[in-house]
Amino acid sequence: MEKYFQESIECASRDEIIAIQNEKLVKQVRHVWDNVPYYRKKMEAKGVTPDDIKSIDDLHKLPFLSKKDLREAYPYGLVGKPLKDCVRIQSTSGTTGKRVVAFYTQHDIDLWEDCCARAIVAAGGSKEDVCQISYGYGLFTGGPGLNGGSHKVGCLTVPTSSGNTDRQIMFIQDLQATIICCTPSYAAFLGERMKEMGYGPDDIPLKAGIFGAEAWSEEMRQDIQKTMGIKAYDIYGLTELSGPGVAFECSAQKGMHINEDHFIAEIIDPETEEVLPEGSQGELVFTAIDKEAFPMIRYRTRDICKLTREKCSCGRTHVRMAKPMGRSDDMLIIRGVNVFPSQIETVLLNHGYAANYQIIVDRKNNSDTLDVQVEMTPEMFTDNVGEIAENQKQLVDGLKSMLGIKANVTLVAPKSIARSEGKAVRVIDKRKI
Repeated sequence: MEKYFQESIECASRDEIIAIQNEKLVKQVRHVWDNVPYYRKKMEAKGVTPDDIKSIDDLHKLPFLSKKDLREAYPYGLVGKPLKDCVRIQSTSGTTGKRVVAFYTQHDIDLWEDCCARAIVAAGGSKEDVCQISYGYGLFTGGPGLNGGSHKVGCLTVPTSSGNTDRQIMFIQDLQATIICCTPSYAAFLGERMKEMGYGPDDIPLKAGIFGAEAWSEEMRQDIQKTMGIKAYDIYGLTELSGPGVAFECSAQKGMHINEDHFIAEIIDPETEEVLPEGSQGELVFTAIDKEAFPMIRYRTRDICKLTREKCSCGRTHVRMAKPMGRSDDMLIIRGVNVFPSQIETVLLNHGYAANYQIIVDRKNNSDTLDVQVEMTPEMFTDNVGEIAENQKQLVDGLKSMLGIKANVTLVAPKSIARSEGKAVRVIDKRKI
C-alpha cells in the first residue's frame, strides 16, 4: 500500500491542480514584476505585463530565464525579497564562471523540505526508518534538502555528508540504516566497497536509496539494486528551483512525479523555444510558482526529457518526467553527431562493466576523436592481451551501433579511474581547452 506525505495534494484531481497553479502563477508574476527589476525589464522588452497573465494558459507569453541571466544578475539581481527576510543561501557546484547563488526565506525552506519529505515517503520511508544522508552538505543542496525532508518525515537522520566511505559503511551497519541518499555514482562506489568487505545484499540493512544530482541510466540502477539488495529511487532538482525534490520517483519507478503545486513544467524545442505538445521530447522548463526569495519563471534547465500524464499505479496524480536522457548543453556534437554520455553508459553496463568510465573528446587533424576509458570489474581483470582486445572490440561495435560513429575503447585496471564523492567527472572535452 503506497503511503503519501501530503495525500490530499499528491492525489489531487487535475482540476484541483490547475486551480492551484492558476492562482499561484498570477500571484507570482505580480510578485516578480513588483520586486525583481531584472525580470520586469525582460517582461517589458517582450511587451507583457502581469495583467496579461490570467492562468497557466498564458505562461508561454512570459520570457525565459537561463544560466546566462543568473550570471548577469549575480549575486542579488533576481532576489524577490528584502535580504532581512532571507535566511539562507545555497549554491551550485558549478565548475565554470560564476556560481549560481539561490536565496531562501523560511517559507521557501519549509516548502522545499515538504517536497523532499514526499520523496522519502514515496521510497517507503516513515518515522520508523534510519535515513543516512550521504550527499554533500554546505553550499550544495543535496545534504540540506534531504536532511530537512528526513526530519519532517520523522526518520532518525544520520548526516554523514559525502566521503569517508568506510565510516559510511560502519554507520549503515551499526545504526541499521534503512534508507540512503547520495549521488548514484557514490552509491555504486559504496556498493563496490561493501562487496570488497564481504557484504552481500542480505548483510546490508538498507531497503531503499534515493539517488540524484547527476545523470544515471536504468542499467546503473539495476546494478546498484543488485549489489546492495535495495530499491533505487530517482530524485530530481536543481539549485535554481530549490534543490532535490522538484520531482521524485514512486514505487512504480516509471518516471518522477513533479510537485505540481510548486512547479509548472513545460517542454520546449531548445532551438525555436516553442512549447511542444504533450508527450514530445525536448528541453524541460520550470516555473517556481510559490518561491518568495528566488522566484524563477520559465527557467530553462537544459535537461532533455518527456512528460507523461498517464495514470500511475501509486495513486499520485502529478505529471511525471522521464529520466533526463542528457542535457542540451552537455550534449557532445562529435563529427556532426549528437552524443549523450548516458548512451555510452548504457552500452557499457549492458556489456557487464561497472559504471566507472571516462569519455575524452579531442580534435586531431581537424577531425573529432572520441576515446572511452572503461574500468574492468575485478572478475574481468586479466593480463591476457588477446582477451582484452576482443572485449574492447565488442564495446567498439556496441558503441558504433548505439551512436552511429566509431569510438576508441581502452579497458583499464579496476580502480584506476579517479573516484568522486560528489558528481562524477565523466567527460573531458579537450576541444574547448
